[in-house]
Amino acid sequence: MVKPDRVVFAAPGSGEGKTTAVTGLLGALKRRGDRVAPFKVGPDYIDPGYHRLAAGRTARNLDPVLVGADRIAPLLHHGAAGADIAVVEGVMGLFDGRIGAQEDLPYGSTAHVAELIDAPVVLVVDARGQSQSLAALLHGFRSYRPQVRVAGVLLNRVGSARHEEVLRSAAESAGLPVLGAIPRAVDLEVPSRHLGLVTAVEHGAEALRAVEAMTDVVEGSVDLDAVAALARTAGELPGPAWDPAAEVRPQGRPVVAVAGGHAFSFGYAEYVELLEAAGAEVALVDPLRDERLPRGTAGLVLPGGFPEQHASALSANTALRNEIRGFAGTGAPVHAECGGLLYLGEELDGEPMCGALPVRAAMTSKLTLGYRDAVAATESPLFAEGSRVSGHEFHRTATEPGHGEVPAWFWRGPSGPQREGFVHGGVHASYLHTHPAGNPDAVARFVARCLR
Repeated sequence: MVKPDRVVFAAPGSGEGKTTAVTGLLGALKRRGDRVAPFKVGPDYIDPGYHRLAAGRTARNLDPVLVGADRIAPLLHHGAAGADIAVVEGVMGLFDGRIGAQEDLPYGSTAHVAELIDAPVVLVVDARGQSQSLAALLHGFRSYRPQVRVAGVLLNRVGSARHEEVLRSAAESAGLPVLGAIPRAVDLEVPSRHLGLVTAVEHGAEALRAVEAMTDVVEGSVDLDAVAALARTAGELPGPAWDPAAEVRPQGRPVVAVAGGHAFSFGYAEYVELLEAAGAEVALVDPLRDERLPRGTAGLVLPGGFPEQHASALSANTALRNEIRGFAGTGAPVHAECGGLLYLGEELDGEPMCGALPVRAAMTSKLTLGYRDAVAATESPLFAEGSRVSGHEFHRTATEPGHGEVPAWFWRGPSGPQREGFVHGGVHASYLHTHPAGNPDAVARFVARCLR
């Protein structure tokens, strides 16, 4: 198998401008004719949306916590098939991973992923307030864990030609080449909301303009040849490519409706790939526009997103809400994660929703965020009772009640045992996001249930 060229872009911490730099780099590489495969470390759904716009190719997540460390290299192989170069955007700071993990490299950190895929790391540094002391920062990151090959630096938000000169000298004294110097530009930021950036699919034409602006700036300030040359120094990638057909067996041809559009854009590409590998015919439905489920629907997947931003429009689509309530009432399998859970309830911020679950949801001031080691509380269309998964929560809404009489999950939190989610007939609904590549048996089980 051909070794994909690859490079990881990390940072000393959050807010250094990784997403802007990587999005612009993806666009610049594509503009010059490279086939570029974008990746994001961690569970985040939002950054990959901008990556996809820039690269013109599906962006994928690399998260050892959700899928296991042994699947990271195969998933990169799979996602980079046919590409000239794979570009991986890190998460938080280079060495920030799951809190409490005891490994030499924090589990799930960008450094951990870089080691798993044997790729060089470029450090994106916010140059505001930096001068000669940059040398000490770079020296520290290079020497802290030598098995992580920090091989270059990308200066971001550089103030002037003189500022750049000083920073380049500092990087040289630390033994790192500067691959580019991106000037300060206020128009390169994309809008944010309570959970981070506005998703690219929602932002529409403005997102495209922002990506083009990022591409223009990076094209004029980053040495693309040097980036490509560094990517070629990546080592051999272990193992074969991840293959959804090897994870599940075809079982029939049920129609599985998967919600999408502006309100439900948080889904991993591997879910659809595994559904299709298991024999399902995947049909997309947009609850903001479509008034009926696709003909012959035997199962429904409602991924996460921002339904709270579209509550009035979702509520106005009475025909689809009523059909989904009736569909769930038959006991047909329904998988709802986070935003999907909100949509299935009786109301969201006072707006009527589907009413398939006896639950009401509303925005709060509290951010719930973190990985969870969960155990399935009961049998469901996706999991056998006692099944163990690693998942991720990320929301500012809350439901009343907080869980059903039959919850979806048990886990242990800081305050003790927790119950979360709802299993109601054929419905499995929860705030917990899981990655299908880490739980392919759940997808196979779901398709088998659809065939009933």
